Amino acid sequence: MTFKRQSGILLHPTSLPSPYGIGDLGKEACAFVDFLSRSRQKLWQVLPLHPPGYGESPFQSFSAFAGNPLLISIDRLREEGLLTQQDIDPLPGFSDNRVEFARVREYKDGLLRKAFAVFHSGLKPYEYHEFIAGAHWLADYALFMALKQYFGGLPWNRWDPSIALRQREAMEHFRQLLQEEIAYQCFLQFTFFTQWMELKKYANDRGIKIIGDLPIFISYDSSDAWANPRLFELDELGNPAKVAGVPPDYFSATGQLWGNPHYRWTEMEKDDYLWWRQRFKLLLETVDIIRIDHFRGFEAYWEIPAGEETAINGRWVKGPGKKFFSTIIRYLGEIPVIAEDLGIITPEVVKLKNHFNFPGMKILQFNLNQNEKEEFLPHYYEPNSVVYTGTHDNDTTVGWYKKLLPGDVEFLTEYLGLEPAMRAEEICWRLIEVAFRSQSNMAIIPLQDVLCLDSEARMNYPGTVGGNWQWRFKQGDITPDIEEKLAALTMASGR
Repeated sequence: MTFKRQSGILLHPTSLPSPYGIGDLGKEACAFVDFLSRSRQKLWQVLPLHPPGYGESPFQSFSAFAGNPLLISIDRLREEGLLTQQDIDPLPGFSDNRVEFARVREYKDGLLRKAFAVFHSGLKPYEYHEFIAGAHWLADYALFMALKQYFGGLPWNRWDPSIALRQREAMEHFRQLLQEEIAYQCFLQFTFFTQWMELKKYANDRGIKIIGDLPIFISYDSSDAWANPRLFELDELGNPAKVAGVPPDYFSATGQLWGNPHYRWTEMEKDDYLWWRQRFKLLLETVDIIRIDHFRGFEAYWEIPAGEETAINGRWVKGPGKKFFSTIIRYLGEIPVIAEDLGIITPEVVKLKNHFNFPGMKILQFNLNQNEKEEFLPHYYEPNSVVYTGTHDNDTTVGWYKKLLPGDVEFLTEYLGLEPAMRAEEICWRLIEVAFRSQSNMAIIPLQDVLCLDSEARMNYPGTVGGNWQWRFKQGDITPDIEEKLAALTMASGR
């Protein structure tokens, strides 16, 4: 699918301002949409919207379908009469530029349970029953989360074996025992999707499309792996047998061991990839465009035996490739996709991407250095691509520039025609201009770069746990001058 020439901003909703310690789907999200509209942007890219698991990563979720309850707007619940101001006050006094996940979760869970008690005691609206009936994944997810609380947060392979392996008697027993918690989890999902779809409509009505994220792999400790063990490379006890990662390269002598369970693609093919079709269908209802993370894994993936301490002893295994996407398209029609084609990209990966006319990604921070081949420089970017200054896995552009080697600074100065006395913030905007003026049909800029923030605003350090996914911007950070500057550049570059 070819996209028209346009631009947008990368910002996860958790990074929005809020007095409740974490961004949410309320008025500040609408205010951000208004900023996008006034600055002539057409796209808002977000990270996966699922409940974060290990390390608070949205890419390691408890579900490939559920929404993140921490994003539910407390103010909206108050407006609906499910909470009072007395319930909300006093506020704990959260950081205004970092998400303190443990404190936020404790505070919001208390409020959400109060809202649930009011909701549960009244007559349920028709929309609630319609949502429950239409969410094929919800019963397993709600039970999974109730069980996770019951077993003290342990991963599902450390629960009582009878329920870990979903024996019929155990399933019936725990559904009865945990029915109140199951109902609470259903309420959270109904509330999340109600608020999210209203926000999406608000954005779409103002000409803003939302780019959502689809991680190729899911977390082992997820309702999907627990409820569908036949679809994953697990042993007879439900433990991972083969896990995901990437091989050793220039950046890591031992590769990256992600630990996600691999799929049994031959098993998935038997029902025309039903689980994947359901996943794409829900995401296409939730967002307008899908960015597929680690696209190359559909052509071939790095398979590592479970129990290995590094990714060294893995092997390349052919993925489902063309047959997979042809099947998805046959059932769902044309899918608006961005292929994250970073990392080890072979001619076969490029051929798969091009066969379906999926645009790939261009990252200025990767391409603007003294050792880059000329054909990868920005003036050679093809139109059917999406250019970024950086992604959630990169340093901010200001932070990146300050860490450049002297030779790379010299190259950048010559390539961009920089003046010796230019500040890092001015150079940051020069890179935004390079992205916007490139031939790439889409240009996406992290908000941190629009605000010219240093490394303290970085969202994620790949391969590390702790301190990631926490950055938030503050009220007043987006000034009228920034808005006008972004709008002027957008118009001047034909976006």
